[in-house]
Amino acid sequence: MKPKNYKIFIVEDNALYAKVLKRQLSQNESYNVKTFETGRECIANLSDEPDVITLDYTLPDMNGAEILKEIRSELPSTHVIIISGQNDINTAVKLLKDGAYDYITKGPDTRERLENIIKNIHESDQLRIENTLLRDVVKKKYDFKNLIKGGSREIDHVFDLMTKAVQTNISVSVTGETGTGKELIAKGIHYNSPRSNKPFVPVNISAIPESLIESELFGHEKGSFTGADSRKIGKFEAAHGGTLFLDEIAELDINIQTKLLRVIQERELTRVGGLESIPIDVRIITATHKKLPTLVAEGKFRQDLYYRLLGLPIEAPPLRDRGNDVILLAKYFVNEFCKDNGLPLKNLSNEVTNKLLSYPFPGNIRELKAIMELSCVMSNDENIEVQHLNLNFKDDVTNLLAKEKTLEEYTEEIINHFLNNYNNNVRLVASKLNIGKSTIYRMLQKNPN
Repeated sequence: MKPKNYKIFIVEDNALYAKVLKRQLSQNESYNVKTFETGRECIANLSDEPDVITLDYTLPDMNGAEILKEIRSELPSTHVIIISGQNDINTAVKLLKDGAYDYITKGPDTRERLENIIKNIHESDQLRIENTLLRDVVKKKYDFKNLIKGGSREIDHVFDLMTKAVQTNISVSVTGETGTGKELIAKGIHYNSPRSNKPFVPVNISAIPESLIESELFGHEKGSFTGADSRKIGKFEAAHGGTLFLDEIAELDINIQTKLLRVIQERELTRVGGLESIPIDVRIITATHKKLPTLVAEGKFRQDLYYRLLGLPIEAPPLRDRGNDVILLAKYFVNEFCKDNGLPLKNLSNEVTNKLLSYPFPGNIRELKAIMELSCVMSNDENIEVQHLNLNFKDDVTNLLAKEKTLEEYTEEIINHFLNNYNNNVRLVASKLNIGKSTIYRMLQKNPN
């Protein structure tokens, strides 16, 4: 049996009529119904915080207007339904202006009308509560630090930029290598912005055939082309009021770029095969792992569209540049995988930690997640050891050169790699690299961390 947790007060001096109303409403197993014969008795029990009060306008001690004022003062969110024996339009209008939810006149259909009104109020309240709970869950889930794990300086900088982004509707362009969490950044911005109650619509441009991209983005009318059997709402319309996330924007065909620019400038679109101009209100966040300025210089991406989309640029840092975040993320992935699969929690050995810190992670966070999940499967006890890691070091040179750096920066990275592998034994590292110990000491003094 469901708990009777929806509280209803019936304030009615006619005991028989009050009993009839109570019996009628109590048929709903969610309703907890109490009756009172006077206004003062009702007011004395407002500490129970009823959800709905049905109030006879004419009571022996107070009239409905006086009681309504007391209720609105103490419980402004409680719904008050006035029941009167008189069909007085002026009184009804004044009571509604003063905060009554509804005004009904006693008659043969009063019970049915009252039941329907309370049913509608109850459903509305339930929906409001569910929406509030959902918003709280979403807000907690998409809190920056719940969404993106890390405490490095690089990630703190990303959080700072995300904070700036949520304060306005400025377009955001997220760049970074594949697997660095660009969509998570977009979601974090959307779900912490004033648009959070509206849709977040992701579109992976590279996953849509070139012949269909216009229809996917802008929609089409029935019969506009072969196979268009019905009207289709595009991603822009689906995201109205919310955020459209255009992932891999660099893959967009140059002809569609022109149409996209027009839609952004005019804030309206026309479906394929249609004539109607449809106004749209969307925030656009784009992402790419390519360098758009280079594509602009090569004539492969429109310069005017590039500047329209640029807005606030955010670079998602590669995992190899995030220091100890690698270990924080590795432990997080291990704990989540063990929890989801009913495995005992596992620990990372010191050797595993050192290996992870020295590995360049060309696949970034996505690769780390796959590596740690496999290590959980391969480990037979509570510890994850080096032999459980599937690290691919054969492309070390390619990975080292993946990001342009100065010769000095490359040298420091190589020295740090060897220091990690040989437990910070400066003499041994100097011997392995055929360099002087003073070179290593100067580097350590320059970069003590």
